[in-house]
Amino acid sequence: MIGKNKESKNTFHTSEVVFLIVITCIVSIFMGIAVSSRFGTKPTTKSENEFVSKLLEHYQYIKDHYYEDVDDEILLNGAIAGMVEALGDPFSTFIDEESSENFNMSLDGNYSGIGIEIVNNKEGNIQIVGVFPSSPAAQAGVQVNDIVIAIDGNDMTGKDKSELTKYVKENNLEQFTLTVLRAEETIDISVKKAVVEIPSVSSKVFEQNGKKVGYIYFSIFSNTTDRQFQKELKSLEEQGIDSLIIDVRENSGGHLTTAINIVSLFLDQTKIIYQIEMKGETTKYYSKGTKTQSYPIVVLQNGNSASAAELLSGALKESYGATIIGETSYGKGTVQELVDVDDHIEYKFTTKKWLTPNGNWIHKKGITPDIEVQLDLNYLTNPSDATDNQLQEALHYLTK
Repeated sequence: MIGKNKESKNTFHTSEVVFLIVITCIVSIFMGIAVSSRFGTKPTTKSENEFVSKLLEHYQYIKDHYYEDVDDEILLNGAIAGMVEALGDPFSTFIDEESSENFNMSLDGNYSGIGIEIVNNKEGNIQIVGVFPSSPAAQAGVQVNDIVIAIDGNDMTGKDKSELTKYVKENNLEQFTLTVLRAEETIDISVKKAVVEIPSVSSKVFEQNGKKVGYIYFSIFSNTTDRQFQKELKSLEEQGIDSLIIDVRENSGGHLTTAINIVSLFLDQTKIIYQIEMKGETTKYYSKGTKTQSYPIVVLQNGNSASAAELLSGALKESYGATIIGETSYGKGTVQELVDVDDHIEYKFTTKKWLTPNGNWIHKKGITPDIEVQLDLNYLTNPSDATDNQLQEALHYLTK
């Protein structure tokens, strides 16, 4: 799970920058304080000052004696990356510019673009495999399976999909002309560029044995997922569902605040959602909701359900009485903080442990399902609701 703090944009000389970031890393790593308030929060100790002085001494020595000119930014990023890597925690990592952009787009839940998902098909051409609802592409009439052969007259035949993505991203144009091949017909489509919300939630209703079972799947805990989830849940409840399946299979987590907002839709303020342990001190966090729902809930999870997805499973199991069906979850019981170095470089590092409402730390153990069901291999070759035996077990459990 991720918490994020933005840096101020003050300008410093190189040596000052290095000093400030070294202080940042040392204080954050050893004291676990919030990055947004790290300056002036607590004086460094004598041993910490000695350590910083030694680090600066070697920084200057390398700058002065390396046989070629040293790029300050490369050296600085390398120092931060080295400190984060030295923590020995697989969830504490340095994030370069390209990874940072993709990472943030996924967690933000939106991006500036036209609203399509693309792949390179077996012929090596760019094929549209998804059009986001209400996006500029959807409004312009772009369709799934269209083959993009040009954009603004620039030939895209046989080009890697990244070429199209790069063109849309880096050009400060408000409108593009996509030339697509559709059923042997070449069509020019004018598409505007806008902020596009990435859909992460879907829902449906199953009717079985005279009962209505609501089903919600979501792929990540982004900044927009909780709002999408609430909209889908309201629609299901208006259709008169008797019970609910929440599917977090393959959901690797995301923002802690999003998980809190989703769980709070089911629990009132007297219910604990999770606990945080930091430096030996434990704090309980309660739901922000106004009522506890009464309908039965099943959570579907698998071995790739992690972090915020596990927090949801644990909270609904222990504070709501939900039943978990599927496989043992991943087992990630820590919280990471995301820190900006500049506009393009970031690092994240572990600052806290999170515990279930009953105080269980699931790290490297995962959450064991109440009803264990391994996914049938038949689903992998022929995916459908009918072949999804984990889903079918949940439906049977709720409608028997």
